[in-house]
Amino acid sequence: MSILDFGSFDDDPEDDQGRRERFEDELKKYRDSLKEGSSGITNAEALEEIVNYYFDNEKYEDALHFVNQLLAIVPYSADFWHRKGLILANLYKYEDALEAYERALRLNPVDPEVLVNKGITLDDLGRFEEAIACFNGALEIDPSQEEALFNKGISLEKTGQYEEGAQIFKFILDGNPDHKDAWYEMGYCFDYLDKPADSLRCYDEHLNRDPYNYNAWYNRGIVLNRMMHYNLAIESYDTALAIHEKFPSAWYNKGNAFANLGRLQDAIACYRQTLQQDEKDVPAWHNLGNAYEELGEYEDAIKCFSQAIKNEPAHYESYFGRGSCHDALEQWRKALADYNKALGLCKDYPELWYAKADLLYNMGRLRESLLSYRMVTKLEPKNYEAWLDYGETLFELGYLKQALKSFDRSVEANPYAAEAFYSRAKVLLVMNRVYEAVESLKNSFRLDPERRKQFEEEFPGVRSIKEFKSLLRR
Repeated sequence: MSILDFGSFDDDPEDDQGRRERFEDELKKYRDSLKEGSSGITNAEALEEIVNYYFDNEKYEDALHFVNQLLAIVPYSADFWHRKGLILANLYKYEDALEAYERALRLNPVDPEVLVNKGITLDDLGRFEEAIACFNGALEIDPSQEEALFNKGISLEKTGQYEEGAQIFKFILDGNPDHKDAWYEMGYCFDYLDKPADSLRCYDEHLNRDPYNYNAWYNRGIVLNRMMHYNLAIESYDTALAIHEKFPSAWYNKGNAFANLGRLQDAIACYRQTLQQDEKDVPAWHNLGNAYEELGEYEDAIKCFSQAIKNEPAHYESYFGRGSCHDALEQWRKALADYNKALGLCKDYPELWYAKADLLYNMGRLRESLLSYRMVTKLEPKNYEAWLDYGETLFELGYLKQALKSFDRSVEANPYAAEAFYSRAKVLLVMNRVYEAVESLKNSFRLDPERRKQFEEEFPGVRSIKEFKSLLRR
């Protein structure tokens, strides 16, 4: 029996606390003696037991102190250098941990466990390729090293190699179907591979084995949300929150699910819960603003977007959101200032250019609006509505040829839009290209018979023109 062996703590549950206290007292004596530099304490076995005790109880600073004492006595032990590396890694001193693992490997270069832990530390440092090389080294020494294979899969995930990662986790599960963490990680890979049904199945398998993993319930909710099963997603988020209430991401995504269902008041309540736990959560402020905007509560929405901007001054989406609210309130100068600020941060945002174009049009600044409409068509050449609005503005300003080209592009982008054929016919009439106008009107009326009535109201004398008589009789 070692100098610190007081028997198993499980032998007599009633005396367990007393044994622990005696063990702690004995540790204190050794700690005090060693810290005072006593030369009489040189028992490596006792020191090792102290190190293990502190390590197992997550008292890593104390464990580090004593492992250094241990290595002063036994400097050529690969196991003790390995243990020091593990302690340093748990203290987030990753570079120091790597040095300890290197010392261990110089003493024993064929220890797969050291290579695995070195790989995990490299992974923590974001040095994924080096980590994978370590895991491969461990597998060359011991092909059955499941931990090496599992951690290799995780590093592959982090480098975006989800297919390769999923294959590794499947291989592990073929040999060990109850490896709950492999089910979890494979679910994560399938999510990124856009295989939501497979991802959901993996998370369910994981939760069958670990039903209290709130992260798994949360991820399951994310997958269900992507599958547009919003009610089921909410149930998953609720389970995650029942296990771990202080989980702002779960509250936030639960709010998104409610918003997708149109239950905006419930969404607002969830976003508020998110902000109670993280008052600087920019996406939560932004989506809270979106919810208020959809309810027409523009002043409240503006406050939320402003708070998002305060926390993240480069958040162009919130400038856009706030500008839209000012636009709805006909506070056009403020709206234009926000749109311009957003475009200064993100120039390739077609919806934003479109909003600015419509705003300038409504302000009567038609010529300025043309540039913004044109930007939309450059960014989205298939946006038939943008071509249509661009053409209507050109037509209104008297640029007939350019307007006709825009209407042609609108028809090309969507040959089933009656409005584009109708606007094209109007400009052709003004250009006195009657036959082409009639053909375009035929297409418009075929797609939307109500356009015939609109045409007669806009052009009341047109029935007297021979070419239109038969067209308007139908």
